Amino acid sequence: MAQYIAQWIDWGTSSAICAAVGVVAVIVWRARERDALGSTHTSTPHLATPHSSTLVRARRRRLTEWGVPAAALALYICIARFVFAGRPLLIDELVQVMQARLYAAGQLFAPVERYREFFSVLHVVDTGGKVYSQFPPGGPAMLALGELFGAPWLVGPVCGALCVALFARLIRYTDPTASPRWQLATTALFAVTPFGAFMFASHMNHVTALLFLMVATLAVAHLMARDADAGLGTGAPADSTVRALAPAFLCGLGLGAAATIRPLDAFAFALPAGLWFLWRALKTPARWADALASAAGIAVPFAVMMWVNHRTTGSPLLFGYEVLWGASHGLGFHAAPWGDAHTPARGLALISLYVTRLQTYLFESPFPALLPAVAALWFTRRCSAIDRYLLASSVFLGALYFAYWHDGFFLGPRFVFPWLPVLVLWSARLPRLVRERFGVGMVSVATNAGLVSGFAMAVVFALPVRVAQYRGGWSSMRDDYGALASAVGARNALVFVRESWGAELMARLWALDLSRSAAAALYHDVDACTLDRAIRVLEQSGTRGVVAERVLAPLRADSSVVTGSPFSPDSTERFLRGAQYDATCVARLNEDRAGYALLHPVLLDRRSGNVYARDLGARDTLLMAQYPERSVYLMRRRLAEAGGALEWLPMSRDSVMAHWRRGAP
Repeated sequence: MAQYIAQWIDWGTSSAICAAVGVVAVIVWRARERDALGSTHTSTPHLATPHSSTLVRARRRRLTEWGVPAAALALYICIARFVFAGRPLLIDELVQVMQARLYAAGQLFAPVERYREFFSVLHVVDTGGKVYSQFPPGGPAMLALGELFGAPWLVGPVCGALCVALFARLIRYTDPTASPRWQLATTALFAVTPFGAFMFASHMNHVTALLFLMVATLAVAHLMARDADAGLGTGAPADSTVRALAPAFLCGLGLGAAATIRPLDAFAFALPAGLWFLWRALKTPARWADALASAAGIAVPFAVMMWVNHRTTGSPLLFGYEVLWGASHGLGFHAAPWGDAHTPARGLALISLYVTRLQTYLFESPFPALLPAVAALWFTRRCSAIDRYLLASSVFLGALYFAYWHDGFFLGPRFVFPWLPVLVLWSARLPRLVRERFGVGMVSVATNAGLVSGFAMAVVFALPVRVAQYRGGWSSMRDDYGALASAVGARNALVFVRESWGAELMARLWALDLSRSAAAALYHDVDACTLDRAIRVLEQSGTRGVVAERVLAPLRADSSVVTGSPFSPDSTERFLRGAQYDATCVARLNEDRAGYALLHPVLLDRRSGNVYARDLGARDTLLMAQYPERSVYLMRRRLAEAGGALEWLPMSRDSVMAHWRRGAP
């Protein structure tokens, strides 16, 4: 609550500054009006010829549809390289890049390693003899296009620039009477909106999903405009040629492709579109051809996705999510994968959180960023058909994520990223709507001045802070591990990555064939040492799967009194006051304090020829025997030093074997 209060105080102060700028602008405007009325000097204004006016409009249209997208591409490339270092920074991005490499190599999955506990990472399915990403195949497939050229980081910027180009064409349907100057300014606003610009520079699948959603939306807009021209409902015959059916097919193709990337987002846009196609067909039977063409468009990419699912998960409609997490991953009000209940109250809290975050991350404006869009909606007397479609899809998207348990946050509230075109469009309409409602007067001048001052404050104050935050964050994901390994002579070696004790516990639970949800709940609810001892017993007895889960379940009885570990730098490890820590647990805590790294970003190294594996203590001898000719290193990050520099410690096979024989941890 205190954070919300502080945010509203900050917005109030900044909004007051923008309002003050508006008042000053009105005062200056009124002074100029008085001077103009009092002046006796008259002059004949220069009137542009119709020919010159047409040329100017044509230039602005070309600039809108080609120049702005080209500039946007350059902007997104700069952000991708100089802010995000051209690397996947979130585990979601990294796992999809790993899957993209498989696709680029002509594989749908990789074989499971003999000792998979050394290599298992979050969001990767490694059961049933196959290793593949939990994410739908469309996102990694798009990244694979970049992987073929050795630059998967370019996929986001290119798709972002295409989104800008599609938006430029979309607003010709949403606002056909608007001036070319307004269309140019609105397209430029969409291109530089911070929420979009940063996301377009990432590896996130929200970017490619939005691209195909915009393809579908543009096709719907074209059909709506064609209906308006033809006078739908008046008995006008429908053209059933292949060319006439192309927009409907393209709409379905866009929705189907989006479904292979983010099924929930695609469904939010597909349901209103499907109802519209059905309404048209029922009203004018000749329009059934459009409905069928759209269905055929959806079927093409959807069939490919079902084939990939069949080859990986074993069922056409079973996704990797469900393989890893079970039914608890799906929509609805039930226990989330980690065990906490997702309720309607929590759903409302998440939607409220997304909207609150948008107020900042959308434009980085000093005032609530949704204020212009809400005001524009208030001033609008009647929405067009395409506006109603976009608003209905946006509302439905919010309703779907209301029923989804996860808090999606990265570079902003990423789950509502498809709202971006709608919010930018309505925000850009505000000055024009104010001018239409109140005329060119004080209200219009104050509104424009307030918006311009907010934009200036965002550029001068907020954006540099955000860029510095993003550029300095996720340091472990930015390192070039191949270059670092080569610099210390670790090439074609077996490198054990020292992760935290907590990360090791999770991997060992997965190796016992526990579901990801059961493992997450145990890790969150059980004291780390208590859990470690129980895992050791199960490993020695060979107990696995459902039986192991049943044995471990009673350990969650103390879940209400466990807290974050006060002894380890990894605060996700749990601690129960009064628990007795044996020598093995104390050794694990000391290892945490000495320093640890992350396994998953290292797995992208293709330069050094190293085999990277999780350090599992005495069990490391299993991999040493599997790779007898490779030199062995231990990699960890020295937490005590500034910046947490990486160190590569040569390991002696004989020393490790001796520790193993003594039963040392």
